[in-house]
Amino acid sequence: MAKTDEAASGDAALGYEQARDELIDVVRRLEAGGTTLEESLALWERGEELAKVCHRWLEGARARLDAALAEPAEQE
Repeated sequence: MAKTDEAASGDAALGYEQARDELIDVVRRLEAGGTTLEESLALWERGEELAKVCHRWLEGARARLDAALAEPAEQE
């Protein structure tokens, strides 16, 4: 299994808050500097994956809210 596949499957189990907190840490580390180019690229890639996890959670929450808001209209 490829490294990205392993990371993606592990990321699926991350909750929104956990992914967000790790993303914040990645951004802080990138902003602080002092890392090699290779380390910076690895952090950037991890940040991109974490952002995708957060986006999926937020899209799921939006869909649930939209569905809940549509229910009363359907009942009328």
